[in-house]
Amino acid sequence: MTNLIQPHGGVLTHLLLSPEDTEVEKQRAHEYHSWNLTHRQICDLELLLNGAFSPLTGFLGREDYLSVLTDMRLANGTLWPMPIMLDVTAAVADTLSAGSRLALYDPEGVLLAVLEVTDVWQPDKEQEALAVFGTTDSDHPGVDYLLRKTHSWYVGGRVHGLEPPTHYDFKHLRDSPRELRDKFNKLGWRRVVAFQTRNPMHRAHQELTFRAAQLAEANLLIHPVVGMTKPGDIDHYSRVRCYEHLLKRFPEQTTALSLLHLAMRMAGPREALWHAIIRKNHGCSHFIVGRDHAGPGKNSQGQDFYGPYAAQELVNRYQAELGIQMVPFQEMVYVQERAEYVPVDEVQPQESVLAISGTEFRRRLQEGLDIPDWFSYPEVVTELRRTHPPRHRQGFTVFFTGLSGAGKSTIANALVTKLMELGGRSVTLLDGDIVRKHLSSELGFSKEHRNINILRIGFVASEITKNGGIAICAPIAPYASTRREVREMIEPVGGFMEVYVATALEVCEARDRKGLYAKARAGIIQGFTGINDPYEAPAKPEVLIDTAECTPDQAAHRIILKLESLGYIKGRA
Repeated sequence: MTNLIQPHGGVLTHLLLSPEDTEVEKQRAHEYHSWNLTHRQICDLELLLNGAFSPLTGFLGREDYLSVLTDMRLANGTLWPMPIMLDVTAAVADTLSAGSRLALYDPEGVLLAVLEVTDVWQPDKEQEALAVFGTTDSDHPGVDYLLRKTHSWYVGGRVHGLEPPTHYDFKHLRDSPRELRDKFNKLGWRRVVAFQTRNPMHRAHQELTFRAAQLAEANLLIHPVVGMTKPGDIDHYSRVRCYEHLLKRFPEQTTALSLLHLAMRMAGPREALWHAIIRKNHGCSHFIVGRDHAGPGKNSQGQDFYGPYAAQELVNRYQAELGIQMVPFQEMVYVQERAEYVPVDEVQPQESVLAISGTEFRRRLQEGLDIPDWFSYPEVVTELRRTHPPRHRQGFTVFFTGLSGAGKSTIANALVTKLMELGGRSVTLLDGDIVRKHLSSELGFSKEHRNINILRIGFVASEITKNGGIAICAPIAPYASTRREVREMIEPVGGFMEVYVATALEVCEARDRKGLYAKARAGIIQGFTGINDPYEAPAKPEVLIDTAECTPDQAAHRIILKLESLGYIKGRA
């Protein structure tokens, strides 16, 4: 097979300043306005600085941004499908204008770069969602992040790098584009096929990548994302240890592993095109694009956001321009009669296909069930079991929500007692009033302060859960978006169960021991939930309780039964 592609990519941008210029900028930094970078922004900045985002020289200005949305090209016509933006608050945007400089810091206060500002504007984020993701459905994690978590103003301009972000983990596997190109040259690898992944690799993935390398007559680079992936994905520490185990299953001297600190957007076809450009910059000649590449799953109607091979079709459309050759692959399935994996379109009608979906695999991990050798290698399964034990050995959070006086604290106390009676894990009650006294005493009752209070509760609960304990939270938590943030904070580290205590307002008022409802009705208390501030009822709580229909003891028992059915506890109270 003739290689028509110039090996090891094209010209890389270099945005790190010389040591002399770096020292000058550090001395001047106190004169600039400053911005503390978010996790995603640090990922983006790192790949700007090391050339992975070549030909970009900074965060996009307004003209480039609009051109990328409409045409997947920079204003000068260069192919680039993904907007790389620096979003900031209105307060920071008000301090900036063309020509000003913005110092960019990491969370520890390390000055990483200075942005030479060219544009400051307020984007239409719904228009961006439609252009990049093809939808405004908040079930899409990229849309949800864009509409709910990014700030309202964008700042564009050239980046002057002072030092790259620091990583303390897997240093031997973190290669810049230049370092990876140099490694390929040293090894004599002229043709390299890259495989993008955000999940653990099992036998189907090994077979797919091995076949792709054979087809391309190339060496293989396993290039997993370890920056930001889809919420709920397995942590990168566990995944990288799995990749290291799997690497031993490939023929010696044929395969390399390197980590990419990318913040994925889960944008399907556009993202596949973006990933191909990034791999070209890392010196790869070929790139594997599989089924539903970078797809986020299903939308709110239960349909896939993108067609199974839409990514392949888009990358193929720009094949000649890309500078890297796509290796398309279909889903690999295990055929029982052949005792091997084959592409799904090669299965004969009379043959039996064995399959374990990602959901089924996670269920087997959670319940400690058998995972067959044909699906994954024993050392990979052992690693995942070590870091993701069965549910009955995980920590979890039970998060009560409901109006003041609904009975949350009473049921929560009953639940704590029942869980302590069962034993096996420590139990911590984070009641709304107790937290207000000890953790949030300086906060008022504005919407902003109530959200801060709930997020503090969520943070403490996530730490308890992560360390194998049980957190019982009983705040009012009136806002759906804040409760969702708490769930997203906790679910990656353990179990989360929302309990909606749906006691009617009139019943809550009748129980009003503190006289709060009466004061709210009289206008003495403003912003009181249920009277002059809304309560947003959960749409799909794991448990719904109406205290008019059951006692606190019965309600706590129902929650115990639910926890048992979900596998978080063993033995019935």
